[in-house]
Amino acid sequence: EQSLEKLHNENVKVKIIHSGVGTITESDIMLASTSNAVIIGFNIRPSTAVSSMAEQENVEIRTYRIIYEIIDDIEAAIKGMLDPIFKEVIMGKIKVRETFKVPGAGIVAGAYVIEGKIARNASVRLVRDGIVIHEGTISSLRRFKDDVREVATGFECGIGLDKYNDIKEGDIIEAFAMVEVERK
Repeated sequence: EQSLEKLHNENVKVKIIHSGVGTITESDIMLASTSNAVIIGFNIRPSTAVSSMAEQENVEIRTYRIIYEIIDDIEAAIKGMLDPIFKEVIMGKIKVRETFKVPGAGIVAGAYVIEGKIARNASVRLVRDGIVIHEGTISSLRRFKDDVREVATGFECGIGLDKYNDIKEGDIIEAFAMVEVERK
């Protein structure tokens, strides 16, 4: 019991609302139902009547034979209750060398991939003189006349930004992705 109450972090706390010896009873099910709690049993099996009542009341019953499994499961549940943390990862950078006005498409940048790779489905940000001017998505990515999914370091490409035309020579376009970070 003390081991379980020690399991917590700044956002989630384990609270034992009732503990007892013996089998799981119907009153345990009702208490768990009103408290929105999970019932944990150690070295016991609930009766068929109690199991069906738990199912009706949407109460989860977990039974264990090894104490460490309880602790591991609760630690995993605590991590699962937290909102995920995301970290931005820069996938690639391109430098705009020239801009072209394309009828129907707006401004398209002739650019050179200076780092990583640029993927068609990546989120992008336009950086001018170290200041982020725009964040958005790619409307077109081409090598010569071909639509491509990605362009790697050292290659030239044509790139258009979705609903954005203020692209100038010398601008840097960074492609990035938000990656979920596992909580510790």
